[in-house]
Amino acid sequence: MIPPPPRQEGSTVSTLYSTAGPRGTWRNWAGCASARPQRIVTPSTAEALADAVRRAAEEGLPVKAVGSGHSFTAVAATTGLLIRPERLSGVRAIDRAAGTVRVAAGTSIRQLNEVLAGEGLSLANMGDIMAQTVSGAVSTGTHGTGRDSASLGAQLAGLEMVLADGSIMRCSAEENADVFAAARLGLGALGVITELTFRVEPLFLLHAREEPMSFERVVEEFDQLVAENEHFEFYWFPHTGNCNTKRNNRSAGPARPLPRVRGWVDDELLSNGVFQAACSLGKAVPATVPFIARTASRVLSARSYTDIPYRVFTSPRRVRFVEMEYALPRSAAAPALRELRTLVDGSDLRISFPVEVRTAPSDDITLSTSEGRESVYLAVHMYRGTPHSEYFAAAERIMTAHGGRPHWGKLHTRDAAYLADVYPRFGEFLDLRDRLDPDRLFDNAYLRRVLGG
Repeated sequence: MIPPPPRQEGSTVSTLYSTAGPRGTWRNWAGCASARPQRIVTPSTAEALADAVRRAAEEGLPVKAVGSGHSFTAVAATTGLLIRPERLSGVRAIDRAAGTVRVAAGTSIRQLNEVLAGEGLSLANMGDIMAQTVSGAVSTGTHGTGRDSASLGAQLAGLEMVLADGSIMRCSAEENADVFAAARLGLGALGVITELTFRVEPLFLLHAREEPMSFERVVEEFDQLVAENEHFEFYWFPHTGNCNTKRNNRSAGPARPLPRVRGWVDDELLSNGVFQAACSLGKAVPATVPFIARTASRVLSARSYTDIPYRVFTSPRRVRFVEMEYALPRSAAAPALRELRTLVDGSDLRISFPVEVRTAPSDDITLSTSEGRESVYLAVHMYRGTPHSEYFAAAERIMTAHGGRPHWGKLHTRDAAYLADVYPRFGEFLDLRDRLDPDRLFDNAYLRRVLGG
């Protein structure tokens, strides 16, 4: 029997949420995007949100909705009307016969997971952050890692959103199917999501096996490791030949969670407290970074545990950073990783954050980074406040040389001309946008760059 989850203490939501500063200034979690909207509203119903959209249109104000602010781009920034999600939240209905759950757009992934687990249900897959709102995570293409199960958007059965004319549209594979195909990753360009319907399944157990592995071995055996495990990912520590791997597979049980003390030491003391101190030292004295990386990668030890999905997939992230991530064809994994290592080893760059590598199966979402192809995701990070432009620019050249598609919610420099080449259905999305928002009520500077006029 799978035990019900205990009440979580010390929620990370507040530490991951964006902030509203003086005079209504909005900033994202990483502090790399901000906006000063003319007006901020926090509607509690779809009808109230629709009224706010109609009023903004009459006044000529652009409209954007923001989630938790965990995107690293300015995808939600606006000088007009900013819609915040705090009051549009909560699980609305669970349909066990259909295997679905309806949830308000501003609900955090943490809240959704806790409610589902309490009802003996779970999502099939998820990313590693729980503070995001469900609508923000879906709209920017949040994904975890999986051989067969894909992103959050690919787990949707339907959604509801407010369009530019103030009308409320419901869509699914059977109703407004063309909108559903695109709105599962809509960048806020098609409308404001008010409700999402996810497919869920009975709560299950995952067995997690984490262990150090050399860079050469994990790259050499990458395809085999992906094929043999339902969920495989690894972290490579730049300036070293060391990686940490994680294999998650369904288990018949029994549940064997991490001991409380071991979990706190690993996930709080080491991964957050000590890592924060190490990053701060590296920022102040860059020459120490390679030594810190070698030391950090060597102290990792193997561990395994069995628990319900969200406790295995997710982890607390309290050390703030900026990130760039690209989805490449799966076949490009080994060459791109070796090129990235050569780049770091042959430069004066000092990289304190590990490189994260995950996979996803092909899906059919119009602007998904995995649309039409199996993908490998390579994510590079830098500690917030540390110069990152040179590293990200060099890494981006490697990614784009392999036909990479940038994650929509993470830093990149690509524009509509490049993106139209790597997304076969790019024009389809633009045509739908022209139909749903011809006057560009939901436009902003980021969308003008990545989608065009």
